[in-house]
Parts: sequence; C-alpha cells; structure tokens
Amino acid sequence: MLLLAFSGTFFTASATDLPSGDRYKVNIDLTKVQDDKVPVTIKVPEIKEKEIIYNLPKIVPGTYSIYDFGKFLNEFKAYDKKGRELETERLDLNRWKIEDAKKLDKITYWVNDTWDTPNKEDIVFEPGGTNIEAGENFLINTHGFVGYFDKMKQVPYELTITKPERFYGATPLVASSSTATSDTYVIPSYMELVDSPLMYNKPDTTVLKIGNADVLVSVYAPSGKVTSKTVAKELEKVLNAQKNYLGGSLPVEKYAFLIYVAEKPNRTGAYGALEHSYSSVYYFPDMPEQMMADQVRNIAAHEFFHVVTPLSIHSEEIGNFDYMNPKMSQHLWLYEGVTEYFATHVQVNQKLIDKEEYLDKLKEYLAGANAFNDSLPFTEMSKGALDKHKKEYGNVYQKGALIGLALDIRLRELSDGKYGVLNLMKDLSKEYGKNKAFKDEELFDKIAQLTYPEIRDFFRKYVEGTQPLPLTEMFKKVGVNYATNGTEPRQTLGRFTIGFDPKSRRLIVADTENMNAFGKKMGFKKDDQLISINGEDMSPETAAEVLEKNVKYAPEGSRITVVVNRKNAAGKMQEVKLKGRLMKTLEKTENQLSLDPMATPKQKKLRDAWLYGGL
Repeated sequence: MLLLAFSGTFFTASATDLPSGDRYKVNIDLTKVQDDKVPVTIKVPEIKEKEIIYNLPKIVPGTYSIYDFGKFLNEFKAYDKKGRELETERLDLNRWKIEDAKKLDKITYWVNDTWDTPNKEDIVFEPGGTNIEAGENFLINTHGFVGYFDKMKQVPYELTITKPERFYGATPLVASSSTATSDTYVIPSYMELVDSPLMYNKPDTTVLKIGNADVLVSVYAPSGKVTSKTVAKELEKVLNAQKNYLGGSLPVEKYAFLIYVAEKPNRTGAYGALEHSYSSVYYFPDMPEQMMADQVRNIAAHEFFHVVTPLSIHSEEIGNFDYMNPKMSQHLWLYEGVTEYFATHVQVNQKLIDKEEYLDKLKEYLAGANAFNDSLPFTEMSKGALDKHKKEYGNVYQKGALIGLALDIRLRELSDGKYGVLNLMKDLSKEYGKNKAFKDEELFDKIAQLTYPEIRDFFRKYVEGTQPLPLTEMFKKVGVNYATNGTEPRQTLGRFTIGFDPKSRRLIVADTENMNAFGKKMGFKKDDQLISINGEDMSPETAAEVLEKNVKYAPEGSRITVVVNRKNAAGKMQEVKLKGRLMKTLEKTENQLSLDPMATPKQKKLRDAWLYGGL
C-alpha cells in the first residue's frame, strides 16, 4: 500500500507570517499517555458560522481502504474563551457538530492508537496507522490525530509536539522552534499536514547527502539488531542511482525514511510502506540487519520515485482530496504503475543489475498480472479501486508496471530511441508541477499532444480499452524473445516454500505443498530449520550464495548433505542430516524472457535506447 500525496511539507512565509489567530494551534502531548491514549488540544481559528463540523478522515489518499480514523478518538469536548463547555453532537464515526461555534475557543480529545486495537474490523495497515508506546515510540500519522473544520482545510496549522526528554522527532518537516521538551512546526494547510508523518523516540538517525537533497534515515528497532547506519548504507546506492536517473538532481530538498522494526507479530500480518511527498513510513518484523537493509532498499526504490508522481504530476482528485467522500482518479497506471516501472528500470539503466537480471524482474510482473482480470479497462479499475474493483487494486504494481514498460518502448520506437517515459514525466512536470493539477479526462490527450498522435491510440486500446498489451510484439521490437509457457529441466533444493523464523533467526521450510520430486526424495518436512548445505551455513545472509554454489550451478548427480533442525517426538529440536544426489526436475515455465541471439542491429539499437537511454 502506497500513500499518494501531493504537496510540499516545508512551512512557507505565507503561513508563518499570518496572525496567530488565523491558524489551528494543535498540541499533541506525548508525556501524558493514559491507557495507550494521548491528549490533543486545538486552539481554533476564528469561526464565523453559528455551528461548525469537525472532521477526522474516513480515508486518506492512496490507502484504498476505509479506515474511519474518528473511531480512535474519545472524549471530544469544545470550550469557549471562558472555559465553559459548548454543546457538541457526534454525527457519525468521523464528525462532531459544535453549537455556538462563534464562541468556540478550543477543542480537546484523546486519541487511541490503531496498532493494538482489539477489534478485527478496526485494524489499520501499520504504516498508515498510529502507535503510542509510552516512553518508547510514537508514530504520528497526523491524519490519525488531527482533523479539520468544514470549508477550512486551507487554513494553516501550528503543530506543537510535547515530547519526553531525549526524544527526537524524525519528520520531513522543518521545526520553526524546538526545545528539549517540545517541537513546533507551521504547516500551510490540512492537505500538507496529512502529508507529514512524524516518529518520536530516542534517536538512531543517519543523514545522507544525495545530490541537492538531505535524506534522513530514522530507525526504531528495540532489539538493537538493525541500525540506521546499515540501512542508510544500502539506501545510498539506490538513491544515488535514482538521482542520476533523474538527470543529476532531485525535486526535493529534504526527504525522510521513518522505519519501525517490530519485536512481536502485528495485527495485519503484513509489512511494507506508505509513501508521502517528502517521506515514507516503513513497518517491518525483526530480521537480520542485512536482510532488513535489502528489504528497505527494494521497497524504497519504488517509494522514492513518488517525488516525481504524484508530487509533480497529479489530477484534481488527488490535489484536492475529499477525506470523507473521495473521488478516485482513473490514472493509477501513472501514479503506481509508472512509479513501479521506474523502480526496476533505474536498476538496469544505472547498471546496478545486468540485462538478464532485469528480464527476471519483468517476469515477476508478468506472473503477477496473471492473477488479475486482464480484460478490465485499467481506467475503470482505477476509478473503482475503493469499492467495485477493490480486489483488482494489486494489479497497479503488476500490469501497471507493464503499461509503463510498453509505453516506454513505444515512445522510444517513435522517437528513434531519443524519447521515453522518463522524458515524458519531465515534460508533464513542466506542464503541471506540484501546484497545478490536471483534469482527469484530459491527460491522455495532453500526453499525445506532448509526444505523438499514435500514443493516444495506445491509451485508447490498452489503458482505456479491453485489449491486452501486445507483449510478444513489444518485446520483439527490442530483441527479446517472449514465451508464455513451456517446460524446462531445473536443479533446485526441492521447490518448497522458504520462510523465516524470527525466534531462531533461521530460514525454515514454510510449506511443502508444491515440493518437487527431489525435495520429496530428500525428505524435507514442514517447519524444518535449514542449518547448512554441504557444511556451509544457510543463514538468511548467505542463503542465496550457498544455494547457487551447492545446488543451482553444481554438477547434476553430485552428492548433497543438508542439515536441518527438526522437532522430535518429544517436541524438542534435534539435528537431522538429509542426504542425496542432485537431480533436475522438469518444471513448467511461464512468461519466459530471453535476449534474442539473432536480434537485428535495429532491434539492438532500440533495446539499448530502452534500457540505457536517459533524459
């Protein structure tokens, strides 16, 4: 799940120069936690209406789920300047009506965190939720703590966080003032407030300089097994590649990675990230440090590209988001699909991986897209991603990426290799930018106007229409052979599902349902802990190298000894040696991609332009 966001998070002169009465003055007090709740006090701007409605979001951009953040708010009260309580009425889960609003001076309430809610129906994906751990950690996704009055989303906010001593607030925001016990930020509007998460805890931070941007990496890992320094080291590689990919500079001056590493299982059973314009929030289970760094790097390759879209390119539906009754854009192919395409294409373009490794990544998109309805127009799915087509949403990261791929190759073909999707994003950014939204129904025509008339037909057929992407024809143009299915003899450890046991910190046999003949002959069992292969340790960090050396590229028929830990009849773990000889098994293959050894000079030229062309 990725949070689509849209505006800057730095306070501006126009906001800070306003009289203090023309803003919301919010205090969130992290030093007064009671039963996993914190108090929120808001001194309100001038109200001219007789009655006013205060709202907490029903949904926030990009989560594509109704969360009703008002459910986590308790003891809502309103007061006049003399401290007298005004009459209030709770209209529904997310709205409170206040009478005699002209007299209103402040409102107060308590906010409960979402992470440990006892109700299954109230569970929120952790990176988009709130965490309140007294004296330990506070994840402040602002949409879970602060709301807005009707018709007053554009009024600035002065946000003060009262914090425990020695706590640091990691955020993309720049504090207007800061002391040992409080930080204050001035934010131009509610939309930008929602776009500005904060994480407070004792600091473990590293700052990277990537081109013109300062990148903050903040990690909260109570086990101490994961540090910001190691994560930042991995991030630096991909962020520098992305900077070069975008022409040598970034469209942001500050960016923050907020990373929470949990010691115990979570309620959702999922992990990942939510993206904002100038930051991203990550939630991970505890795992070995290098494994964690790899996970963050892989996901960040996608998240960071949102600085292009929708930060610089977005529709009116995104730019003026309705938190109570949202209207969805038809352009998820752009927001998520092109972003995901860039996340993998940058790696081959900047030569972090070779061509064959990149084709393997494309195979994953092809396989993933097979699980969804290919005849459903992508624009229709996008518009209905909240409700009617909610189950199809995951295709934005699969077919959406393939749409980006197909569009890139088509643009390179029409321009003799000189113009691709990256160039298109740059031109769209110039045409619109972060402060100007496009009309949803006009984007395809605008793209055709900026590029080639044939591109309008591309969108008409493959994005608005029901025609499947012309994959075989598309790959042939760049000298890549594409086979939808077939069989191939392969040498594997058994094709069982591998998992990770955080308690033992070992890889395990998570499932044997699809195990092949070799795995059955070796005798692997569900829940076996993998200890070594031919005497070489099978840790999460070494597994890939050990498997390649001792299985994938070892001579067929050579001896193999796998040591596992397995529960005996008494329920205790004991070491078991599994022995055999390597054998190939015939496996079904789908969506096979390979470089055509007979590719023509024309195909090779277009392939190089597609893979390695820049701005």
